[in-house]
Amino acid sequence: MITFCRLSLAGLMLSATFTVANAETRGELQAACFPLAALAMRPDEKMPVKLGHPQALKVPRWQSSAEAPLNILRGSIRRVDLPKGQKLIALTFDLCEQWSEVAGYDGAIVDYLRANKIKATFFGGGKWISTHGERAQQLMSDDLFEMGTHGWAHRNVRGISGADLTRELMTPSAAYQLQRQVLGANQCAAGHEQALQSIPRQPSLYRFPFGACNSAALDAVAANGLLAIQWDVSTGDPAPNQSARAIADAMIRQTRPGSIILAHANGRGFHTADALPLAIPALRAKGFQFVTVTELLAAGKPVVTDTCYDERPGDSDKYDAFFAPRTRFPASAPGALPTATQLRSTAQP
Repeated sequence: MITFCRLSLAGLMLSATFTVANAETRGELQAACFPLAALAMRPDEKMPVKLGHPQALKVPRWQSSAEAPLNILRGSIRRVDLPKGQKLIALTFDLCEQWSEVAGYDGAIVDYLRANKIKATFFGGGKWISTHGERAQQLMSDDLFEMGTHGWAHRNVRGISGADLTRELMTPSAAYQLQRQVLGANQCAAGHEQALQSIPRQPSLYRFPFGACNSAALDAVAANGLLAIQWDVSTGDPAPNQSARAIADAMIRQTRPGSIILAHANGRGFHTADALPLAIPALRAKGFQFVTVTELLAAGKPVVTDTCYDERPGDSDKYDAFFAPRTRFPASAPGALPTATQLRSTAQP
């Protein structure tokens, strides 16, 4: 069932307003902490690497915050119904990482967005945020971007419940909080307290792995102060044979005012970096303006469903068989979190 609901979340609206008001100072924080060379893409970090075994990482402990909004909207948000004449759209990128791999970071995508002043929302898995800590800090400190979360290790939540489900949903927020704290404690952040405050203390947006959920998962997301963000435009970019032209054509053909576009920046958007220069100018020529998901939600009425799917109801249920979740959240290992570079160096050839 699809319904149209207006978000009455004062905290969410204030967050969006506050971020815009402090956009320049956030950029100053990023410039102080990350030289241009550190922000730029590195070809060696693009593609995922299989580790050959599940990686038991030290999982950050989630601590709830008073900032979590109350009476959060329950349901899967697919797009936003906008006032007549507005042509806002949200470009989103998933950053997934499973237990037995170190996923990539497609810096060419991010470089293009920055060079062309295109706003976007990144949904980082908790494990990805933990192993790509510096990249996560760069994204959260950027004027153009915001970060949501995407499960801890990209598990299918339809097969887990109770405390295990809550842990899968909320430990990514803990990973985000930890990286924000690390950034704020860095000497380079001294004198940029206002910019740091403009970075939300915890994420408010969540995306289900595989685009799959059930009633219990939707309840748990809402109970923990998160909005479940789906999409109405899927680029199909995880398919290796999906060409840049096909990805761009899907974006141009399917996008309409209020659309949320799904793509990937973890090395599984195989031709996404080449597709963006084809799609973005065409969409801008049609009058579309790119905003973050938070800004899009604040501009209109979210279109909400009581289930999750890719293109039609039921199509994500197939992942129940292909990607059965672990029955228990894997045990943590003591010690500091390894970086993506360290994990890659120990990966099997």
